[in-house]
Amino acid sequence: MAVEDLRKSDMMAHLLDALEAGEDIGHYGRLVFAMIARHFISEKELIEYLQKDSDFSEGEAKAMYQQVQGKDYNPPKRDRILEWQSKQDFVICPHSDDPDACNVYRDLTFPEHVYEHISEYYEQKT
Repeated sequence: MAVEDLRKSDMMAHLLDALEAGEDIGHYGRLVFAMIARHFISEKELIEYLQKDSDFSEGEAKAMYQQVQGKDYNPPKRDRILEWQSKQDFVICPHSDDPDACNVYRDLTFPEHVYEHISEYYEQKT
């Protein structure tokens, strides 16, 4: 899996383009990116992308990766992404008026353990 796979999601393509342009995608933009991208690219690549953010250092990028990986965060659902987006200036989810936009579970195929983890969560909840 690689960056090309991430680009299957309009939102992830938007975040990748912004990072490549050196834009500050905000705390939640970086968090969303890390939570999703860690399933597609290497730790080194993910940290390199996060460092392209004009407001994020290598140390901060490594710490975010360790946090997301260590807590094994699931990729966020659309409603969580929109909630986080409302707390910052950078638009994480372009075309947020489209109900299908930014649904990474529709756009991307994650490793099987991600789906198993989600299933376990809902089983415990009920």
